[in-house]
Amino acid sequence: MRIEIGLENNYENKSIAWALDYPGCFAYGSEGAAAIMAFPRAFIGYKERVAALAEENWIDFDDIDVHMAESFDCYPVDAEQFPSAAGRNVTAFFKVDWNPLTVEEIDRGLEVMSWSRKDLIGLTGDLSAEQLDKELPGEKWSIRGILDHVATTELWLLDRLNILAAESTTLPEDVFRRMDATRKIFERTLVSLNGDRLVTGKDGTFWSPRKVLRRAAWHEVDHINHIFRLLNEN
Repeated sequence: MRIEIGLENNYENKSIAWALDYPGCFAYGSEGAAAIMAFPRAFIGYKERVAALAEENWIDFDDIDVHMAESFDCYPVDAEQFPSAAGRNVTAFFKVDWNPLTVEEIDRGLEVMSWSRKDLIGLTGDLSAEQLDKELPGEKWSIRGILDHVATTELWLLDRLNILAAESTTLPEDVFRRMDATRKIFERTLVSLNGDRLVTGKDGTFWSPRKVLRRAAWHEVDHINHIFRLLNEN
């Protein structure tokens, strides 16, 4: 089976090989070739996860033919044109990102995200307040801060599409309840974008529902790995 990959280089000093048709499946590398080399193993792990957890296994093939469909080199936002985005990068918008999401793609993407959320709650739900709020050397956030960032980012991604739910102004203070609230807003909004050809430009970067789903599914997994590392180190 041919797996289309989008390669994103120079993102936070690394490259990401994205499985363009499988939200939540990606591989990192110090540069593009390393990310591509790491991808088959990442896809096998993703396939095993789908087989174990999905209501209906949508990856029913064994042979993997990895094909790099497109590559993109991130570059800094022009701070003079977009002062509010100074310090950020323009991120990849692949040709496939112009395509609207189908109901099936949305359902599968949100299902994958539900597994990650269970992993995140399982990893942090029983931590004490002291563990959640502990300041860690060299880290921007405490674990609670990371969780708050995860909740905030899903609304930030919707804002890339110029969508902001009214409920976002009255979110719960408790970080776990806030994550639950923002996830519900994200899910409901994404479902409403079925078949929508919406594409927006924000701070020098193109966004679409397909790109938002891909980056949302990646973002939580990235921070699960981050928290897991912090817990093992401390």
